Amino acid sequence: MDLLTTLVDKGLRRELPTREEALAVLATSDDDLLDVVAAAGKVRRHWFGRRVKLNYLVNLKSGLCPEDCSYCSQRLGSTAGILKYSWLKPDEASKAAAAGLAGGAKRVCLVASGRGPTDRDVDRVSDTIKAIKDQNEGVEVCACLGLLSDGQAERLRQAGADAYNHNLNTSEATYGDITTTHTYADRVDTVHKAHAAGLSACSGLIAGMGESDEDLVDVVFSLRELDPDSVPVNFLIPVEGTPLAKEWNLTPQRCLRILAMVRFVCPDVEVRIAGGREVHLRTMQPLALHLANSIFLGDYLTTEGQAGKADLEMIADAGFEVEGADQVTLPEHRAPGGGGCGSHESEGGCGSQGVCGSAPAAAVQEARTDLVAVRRRGAGTDLAPNA
Repeated sequence: MDLLTTLVDKGLRRELPTREEALAVLATSDDDLLDVVAAAGKVRRHWFGRRVKLNYLVNLKSGLCPEDCSYCSQRLGSTAGILKYSWLKPDEASKAAAAGLAGGAKRVCLVASGRGPTDRDVDRVSDTIKAIKDQNEGVEVCACLGLLSDGQAERLRQAGADAYNHNLNTSEATYGDITTTHTYADRVDTVHKAHAAGLSACSGLIAGMGESDEDLVDVVFSLRELDPDSVPVNFLIPVEGTPLAKEWNLTPQRCLRILAMVRFVCPDVEVRIAGGREVHLRTMQPLALHLANSIFLGDYLTTEGQAGKADLEMIADAGFEVEGADQVTLPEHRAPGGGGCGSHESEGGCGSQGVCGSAPAAAVQEARTDLVAVRRRGAGTDLAPNA
């Protein structure tokens, strides 16, 4: 396919595809899927070899969030039967992190529900970062605490945080349909604050919320412009008790096309398969490693992932290797002061739906509720974590 040859060439040069090209990836047929994966895999291997970075989530504070994000089991008004607890103490969080690090993770992601941290919350998290770093030499720590106020990113950086995560989640045009208690602009502002403080910015999306191909391309192009170092790609986990519990819009093939599109638009960025890979990719997960160079190990914030041992076996069986703590994730040009990927204007444009060719409407997918399990182990419980 001329399209794939063009996209590979652009990916190796870090050149932004056109919107038409990105949309065309999403519109490819299942017959062409392996060709799409192989092409995006060339770009992935060029920048990241066969390494897979492992990340581990620690949910510092679960549930009772005042925000109304429709996809979230911790949202205002959620009736999901999730674990609910207040702030973990630094030693509790450090113990939880140690399990993931022992399983091969090199980054710990500290997450707390809520609109954003108070200054006291930043103090709490700072103490937790110190506890984790004191006990684990070389570990990367990413904080994800919601919207940041002025000066808070700098304080987290001084405490030893390496990165800050705040996802855009969906396109600006549809953001108000998903969340009403804060805006898309609020999220962009927090990513800018993280960048300005010298933190490695981490920002991604959630696919499967009923969005169009155009929405997916919009949010990924917006991420390219923000230029984060890592882009987590979440696939909606439809949890009972949330407004999107009935949204089962993804197939394994669609998930692979989305990951391929993200790789072509963000060729030299850490693309991470985040929540929902077990639910939607299922037995196709190993193919996704040819597109993404990073995954979460074990469980997520409020739902269970597959066994950590199974993750490691999958990586080895697919011919990949776990990235070591002494290995640098990003290409040299993305190191601090290296210039990064740069912010590029979109080339071309796509008018009304159908101009670039949209994928045929997918059949209604079976609701695989059997694959959605609320987390009952690890942080906030007396049971050992999955790592």
